[in-house]
Amino acid sequence: MLSFWEKQSLLQYDYIVAGSGIVGLSAAISLKEQTPHARVLVLEKEILPTGASTKNAGFACIGSLTELLADLKTMPAAEVVGLLQMRRRGLKLLRQRIGDANMDYREQGSYELISAAEEPALQQLQRMNNLLLPVLEGDAFTIVENNFGFNTGFVKALVQNNYEGELHTGKMMRCLIDIAISKGVEIKTGCAITHMEDTGTGVDVTVKDITFTCKGLAICTNAFTRQLLPELDLQPGRGQVLITGVIPDLPFRGVFHMEEGYYYFRELEGRVLFGGGRNLDFAGETTTSFDLNQEIQQQLEYRLRDIILPGHSFTIADRWTGIMAFGANRKPLVRKYSANIALGVRMGGMGVAIGSTVGEQLANLLLQ
Repeated sequence: MLSFWEKQSLLQYDYIVAGSGIVGLSAAISLKEQTPHARVLVLEKEILPTGASTKNAGFACIGSLTELLADLKTMPAAEVVGLLQMRRRGLKLLRQRIGDANMDYREQGSYELISAAEEPALQQLQRMNNLLLPVLEGDAFTIVENNFGFNTGFVKALVQNNYEGELHTGKMMRCLIDIAISKGVEIKTGCAITHMEDTGTGVDVTVKDITFTCKGLAICTNAFTRQLLPELDLQPGRGQVLITGVIPDLPFRGVFHMEEGYYYFRELEGRVLFGGGRNLDFAGETTTSFDLNQEIQQQLEYRLRDIILPGHSFTIADRWTGIMAFGANRKPLVRKYSANIALGVRMGGMGVAIGSTVGEQLANLLLQ
């Protein structure tokens, strides 16, 4: 039961954002930057942002060689280049907004481990460099020596991506939260939206038995969007992750990809963070459950022992999962759903890179 005061003063907003991950916070910040006096509310269904924003590996990716070649099989070349431009713009905006030092951002390139099965991709390397040159103004990919101690029986070549980076996911999200709050954005957690209705002049947004009103609603719930809009072309994709204890004399630093980006690992404070394996069980990993897949976790350990750290002993310090969202291709879904509701979902595992740009686009859609 609500009081007169609550009904009069606490339920009306100019804009409401569903989801407090990278996209949701970026959208809220962009709305406040363009309309400083607007009342903006972010509703998060859990205590912490849920999905992939706080559970990813901290890669600032534009795409590995085999990943981009795979994209060319489902998207025209112009769209692949356009998506790479979107990643570059998103990372630039994120860095300007937060500052590199505040999220431990380093752009020192990345590496892709090429197996015998992927060696034909090397013949496409110069073609891909030429395709991306207008955007990057330099060669994206270079073949380099395997000086990191990887199993040479598996790793037949090592390709450096000269334009990728890494960051500290937790510090990035902490900064986005602080920036949003400093600009006057309200963030309410534990608030799962149970109903929404575009009234033609605005949107009614119901949480439990309380209905908020706003001029515009931004849906930024990524893998969980079908709980609100079950008809959307969007499938969740769970990512398995583990992190080792500190490994003395770890022979590499930086970030690395394997097998079209389905596996990824990095050095982190003397540990190895390793994730992926969704391609081993697409059906089982098309889920919003955060449970561990023991078979995939075992495969991650096997690849650590056999390919990445041969001759090194290690212990597993922690394990977790994150939930991403995918469609028929890698393009995100950013559009109006109705007159006063806009979508920014289906990040395709690229939320760190494109989240800031998607948030900005959402703000522009709502402000039109």
